[in-house]
Amino acid sequence: MSILEVTEENGIHLNHNCGEVCACSTCHIYVHKGEDALQEISDKEEDFIDRAINPRIESRLGCQSIILDADAVIEVEIPDQKRIIGHEH
Repeated sequence: MSILEVTEENGIHLNHNCGEVCACSTCHIYVHKGEDALQEISDKEEDFIDRAINPRIESRLGCQSIILDADAVIEVEIPDQKRIIGHEH
């Protein structure tokens, strides 16, 4: 399960315009805790993070942040999404 899927299941708004295929940066998040419980970042994901608004070292894409440990404690921040163009979910 990805962090994006967790947000959807829990009614937390996180833009995602490409259909979870790592083709945009609208589901950009900051992972503050639990990075080691997520699937390793790919080169493709890094490329799209570079296109996100205000990327940081702790940036990930919610659709690509696959949770490997169901018992992990993961803390994320959803950046301000007001400047993201596209439909909202």
